[in-house]
Amino acid sequence: DWGTLHTFIGGVNKHSTSIGKVWITVIFIFRVMILVVAAQEVWGDEQEDFVCNTLQPGCKNVCYDHFFPVSHIRLWALQLIFVSTPALLVAMHVAYYRHETARKFRRGEKRNEFKDLEDIKKQKVRIEGSLWWTYTSSIFFRIIFEASFMYVFYFLYNGYHLPWVLKCGIDPCPNLVDCFISRPTEKTVFTIFMISASVICMLLNVAELCYL
Repeated sequence: DWGTLHTFIGGVNKHSTSIGKVWITVIFIFRVMILVVAAQEVWGDEQEDFVCNTLQPGCKNVCYDHFFPVSHIRLWALQLIFVSTPALLVAMHVAYYRHETARKFRRGEKRNEFKDLEDIKKQKVRIEGSLWWTYTSSIFFRIIFEASFMYVFYFLYNGYHLPWVLKCGIDPCPNLVDCFISRPTEKTVFTIFMISASVICMLLNVAELCYL
């Protein structure tokens, strides 16, 4: 459910730096929206329209599984989940800080800093001290996940370009057969766009580390 993910990350957004807010915008406008609105339409006929010039039973399925062990769409969705998850560290830290502040407020401490418990909830937590380390760690993990998935994409599909013709000679194919995927150019464009968005997010994460 991308709406749940948006609500979750949006809650972390108010504790982010200005660069972090740009990163969240790139995630949801240039990646999630493209994935939901456009990419799923392009890859919707992925296996159905994969054709090989042979009638040998099982050959088409084996060749498809060889060239596309994991669907692009599922791998992109998994990437977005992994990249967004480190924000949970920041959310948990802020929640813990507010819980401790509220507990001290009930004991009579911090009465001069806050009017009531609602005032504590509305407080913008500054990125300093232990929260700085948590925030920095979350950015570091985002960079690692982005780089890892970019490598996985390149390794699984032997690059980011989808060829018009795929040569397959895996058993039970009788010989070297030609296989064809639908919309190879369009899929290549989307793949390069998503990889470019990943690179932009990585650069934003590096810039945010320097900003902190």
